[in-house]
Amino acid sequence: MQLHANAKLAPSTRLLLVQRVLEEHWKIADVAAALGVSERTVYRWLARWRAGDRVLRDRSSAPKRVPRRTPRAVEELIEKLRRLRMTSTRIAAQLGMAVSTVGAVLKRIGLHRLSRLEPPEPPNRYERRRPGELVHLDIKKLARFVRPGHRVTGRDAPGAYGKRGHGYEFVHVAIDDYSRLAYVEILDNEQAVSAIAFLERAVAWFAERGITVSELLTDNGSCYIARTFASACTRLEITHRRTRPRRPRTNGKAERFIQTMLREWAYAAVYRTSHHRGLALQPWIQYYNQRRPHGALSHKPPVTRLPAA
Repeated sequence: MQLHANAKLAPSTRLLLVQRVLEEHWKIADVAAALGVSERTVYRWLARWRAGDRVLRDRSSAPKRVPRRTPRAVEELIEKLRRLRMTSTRIAAQLGMAVSTVGAVLKRIGLHRLSRLEPPEPPNRYERRRPGELVHLDIKKLARFVRPGHRVTGRDAPGAYGKRGHGYEFVHVAIDDYSRLAYVEILDNEQAVSAIAFLERAVAWFAERGITVSELLTDNGSCYIARTFASACTRLEITHRRTRPRRPRTNGKAERFIQTMLREWAYAAVYRTSHHRGLALQPWIQYYNQRRPHGALSHKPPVTRLPAA
């Protein structure tokens, strides 16, 4: 229900107004004074009630008829052209109409975005049956800084964009599909050599917790499509799978974990430098793995799904 922004009475209060007048026999002036409205407003809602309105909600202020509205036949033609994936500008040129009119029609029929032309893709939720059966790998690039930037100080603060150009650091992420257990490191680059070294340390870290990594899922980043990375996977006896091009949702668990990591670690506090931000990473990862409730795990931490647990 949409309530008018300036309305003083909610539907429940309007019902109270009617009850006080018709059942409790209050005077119109007393009801108006008690509810902080005019006597005219009281009479209006009483008339609505006596006319059979038992909901007492705000009515639409849209006119019942618009003489100059775009004809239905023209709207249907606009819809057909839109389904041919034409832009509003091209449709307006084809029909000799104003672009704003075509845009208003497309918005009214729900086709103002190209994504609306196709039905929404159903979610593809899956979960492996044991820890280590599939591990997701991904990399997030973060800028280095020596003082808080505009995200904290604001874009208009003096020196908000000062002392820039300190390069980037790369957060390498490995998350188990079944348990959501995460292993994270901050490295200086995203080259194949660094990705291979991270993979070896991640496999050893999971092995210490009783998890044998058998399959790997990554995107099509340059470090993951390198031959040396494929050789490393063969040496570690890990099957390497890659996502479809331009389909980050295929690696959705890693993408979702990175969002959580940025919100609760990278952007959760005001760090003096990127070095201080890096020092706070491992304590947060330990909290995430051992104590943080996970929505996909019945609000239990990932460690509860380990073989030892």
